[in-house]
Amino acid sequence: MKYNILVAVVLSLILGTASCSDGFLDVESKTESTTGTSYKNERDAWRALIGCYDGWRQTSSNVQIGFYLGAETMGYECFGGTGNADGRGYQAIDRFDISQSPADLNMFENDWRNYYAAVYRCNELISREEQISWNETMSKRGTYMGECRTIRALLYFDMVRLWGNIPLFDEPVNENRPQADPADVFALIFADLKYAMENIPADAYPKANAATNDGHITRYAAAALFARAYLYYTGYYGSEPEGATKAEALAALEEIIASNEYSLVSEFKNLWPAASAGVAEIGDMETLLGTYAGDGNSETILAMKFTSSQDYNGNNDGNRWQVMVGMRSLNAPPYGKGWGGLTVNPAFVSEFQTGDTRRSASIIDMVGEGITGLADYEASYKDQREYTGYAVKKYSPLCFADGTSASKADGSGDFQISNHQDYVIIRYADVLLMAAELGSPNAQAYFDAVRKRAYTSDGVLSSNYTALPVTKENIMQERRLEFAFESINYWDLLRQGIDYAANKLAAEVPVYSGGSQDVVSIRADRIRATKGLSQIPYNQITLANGMLVQNPGW
Repeated sequence: MKYNILVAVVLSLILGTASCSDGFLDVESKTESTTGTSYKNERDAWRALIGCYDGWRQTSSNVQIGFYLGAETMGYECFGGTGNADGRGYQAIDRFDISQSPADLNMFENDWRNYYAAVYRCNELISREEQISWNETMSKRGTYMGECRTIRALLYFDMVRLWGNIPLFDEPVNENRPQADPADVFALIFADLKYAMENIPADAYPKANAATNDGHITRYAAAALFARAYLYYTGYYGSEPEGATKAEALAALEEIIASNEYSLVSEFKNLWPAASAGVAEIGDMETLLGTYAGDGNSETILAMKFTSSQDYNGNNDGNRWQVMVGMRSLNAPPYGKGWGGLTVNPAFVSEFQTGDTRRSASIIDMVGEGITGLADYEASYKDQREYTGYAVKKYSPLCFADGTSASKADGSGDFQISNHQDYVIIRYADVLLMAAELGSPNAQAYFDAVRKRAYTSDGVLSSNYTALPVTKENIMQERRLEFAFESINYWDLLRQGIDYAANKLAAEVPVYSGGSQDVVSIRADRIRATKGLSQIPYNQITLANGMLVQNPGW
C-alpha cells in the first residue's frame, strides 16, 4: 500500500487541478478532469479510489494541526508543549481558550480545506458509479465503492467530532451551504459504513496477504468504525442515532471476532517501533526496529499509510506529526529529536499500575531512561515549554546511535517532514473492548484478554496482575491506558458527558517552561462553554457570507 500511496501523489496531478468556484469550502477539484468519459472502467475507478485514499491521507500529512494532534492536545494525557519561544496556539487548543493566542483565528484552516477536498474526491467517484463499465465476472464494484464510502465516513466522523455543526455534501458540488444537524451527518456516516459492510467481500483483502493489502479498508474496518461511531453518538448526544442500533453495532464487532482474521500481538510494546527499538548503527534497520511486530500486523484493522518521500515541493505523504511529539531538539537513541509537542501529563503517568507494560511502551520517562544525563539535555530542557519529564513514545521519531534520523537514513532528506510510521486508526484490542462495553456475552473474556496482554512480558504474566470485573467504569479506565496517544481517549471522555469530561480535563499542574517554574491551568468552565468542540476557521466563516456560525466559546 505504500507503493499505492506514493503513486497517488502522481495521480493527483494526472487527475487534474482545476479550481472550483469561490466559496467557503475554498478547495480545488482533484478529479474534475476525470469526469464524463474518463470514468469508463474498473481501472479508472481504481485510479480515482487511489485519489480518495490520497485525499484522506492529506488530512494528516498536509495540515496545520491535524486530527491526531488536535485530539491529543485537547485530551487528558498531554499538554500543548512545543518550544518556549513558539506561538501559543497549542495552548489555546489545550485550554479551550483563544485568549492564550488571540491572533490564532485560523488554527484549523488547512484541516478544513483538506477534509472538504477529500470529501469532494469521494463524492465525485460515488456520483460516477453508474457510468462505469464494471467487470461482471470479477467485479470490484462493491469493494471499490465500499472503500470510497468508508473514506467519506471517516472524513465526516473526524469533522463532526472536531467542529460539531458542519456543512454536509454527499454530491460533488461547489456551493455555500449552512451547517447541518450532526444527526444528519451521522446518518450519512452510518449509511456509508453499512454499504461497505454489506458490499466489500470478506476475502477482498485477506490479512494473510497483508504485505500487499496493508492499508486497504476492509469490511471489518468499516464494521469496527460503525461501532465506534455508534458509541460516540449515543454518548455525546445522549440519544439513539438514525441508521444504527446497539444490536447492529455489537453484531458488527462479533463478526470481526468470529472471522479469526485478527489477534492481539503477544506483547504490547511490539505494536510500536519506538517501544520495540534497539540502539543501532546507521543503516541497521533490523536492530533499530528490534521486536516491532511490523506494519499490518495481526492486530491492525486499519492504519493510515505514509512514505519517507515527502519534500517541500508539494509531495505531502509523510507523517508530519511524528516530529511534533519528538523530544525538543534532543536525540536520545533510539528516540529521535522533534519539536517537543504533547508533553505528557504526570497525573496520567501515575494511573498505570505496577506490572502494566503499557506505561514503558507508551511513555518516554526521561529520568528513568537516563535521558537527563545526556550532553544535549540541558539545552533541550531550557528550550521546552510545559516540560514534565515525560514524552510520547508510541509515535516518537527514531534515530541511529550517531543521531542520524531513521527517516533520513532510509531515503528522506529531512527529519522534520519525512517520518512515516503508520497511524493506527483501529486495532483489534479496541474491537474487544467495544464489544465488552456493548454487552457481549463474552465481555469478561474479551476484557481479560486485553488486560492480561498488558501485564505480560517475555511470555510471562506478571504476579501483579489482578483480575477485575467487566464493569463500564473498568472498561473505560482500561481504554484510557490501552489507547493512550492514539487519538481515542479524548472522544471517550466526551462520550461520557461534557460535565464528566470537563472535570477530568480540568488541571492545575506544575511544569517547567524555559527552565523556569510554570503551571498548566485548564478550567472546566472552558470545556463546558465550548462543549469540547474546536474553533471553526474564521476565514471560512468570512467566505461563507453568513452561512457558518462559530462554535460557542471561540
